[in-house]
Amino acid sequence: MNSREPLRTGTTQTVRAAMTLRDMIIGGRLEPDQRYTETQLAEMLSMSRTPIRAALQRLTDEGLLSPIAAGGYMVRQFLPSEISEAIELRGMIEGFCVRLLAERGTAADAIDRIAGISDRIAALLAKEDFARTNLPIYERLNAEFHQGLVNATESSLLIQEAARANGRPFASASALVGMYESDRAARQHLLIGQDHHRIVVEAIRQRQGARAEAIMREHARLSQHNLSRAMATSGTLDQIRGAALIRQPDEATG
Repeated sequence: MNSREPLRTGTTQTVRAAMTLRDMIIGGRLEPDQRYTETQLAEMLSMSRTPIRAALQRLTDEGLLSPIAAGGYMVRQFLPSEISEAIELRGMIEGFCVRLLAERGTAADAIDRIAGISDRIAALLAKEDFARTNLPIYERLNAEFHQGLVNATESSLLIQEAARANGRPFASASALVGMYESDRAARQHLLIGQDHHRIVVEAIRQRQGARAEAIMREHARLSQHNLSRAMATSGTLDQIRGAALIRQPDEATG
């Protein structure tokens, strides 16, 4: 027991450091095009360099940071095309997951739990007083729905790869839902996504693998639509947390 304690402590510190640094990056406290060192960040977080080093490697693997040849790290910016590819990749992985669930079958209680989450989302969107202030509840339920589908495969590989895909900036299912400027526009968009949820569950239960996969990949394209809309509409991009990490195409060549 005691021999494992240092490992657990170190792992916990690394996770905490990674979460804090990720939040600082998305929140804009660590800015793109600035050089950050292990020592500097360790002082910022009042932590030793060992968990900071491990956290920096984790965030580099996620694509949020780039190592600098002279030493240290820089916060990355992302072209819309890179974000679009990451969203498409997530859709492919989730589509494969639901196809497996439909074709191989899974425990009925697992699908019932997923359907139950879908029902809770439907009830939330059906409220007459639904507003953008309800989005945090929606985002939590939406994440549970998507994670439930992946977990139901009971495949450690797919669970790992889905987590990796969702960890990429702006690629997760809920990353871009908050950019609608009005309650009505947000609700209309989310109702389309909820219809996808319902159909996917139905397709899995009816063992329609190709249909489930196609709907799940189409579902991911809602995020693609949000990204395109945010890039094209003045002021909309500012609605997205971490918008400073999105680089306009002309900035990439300038």
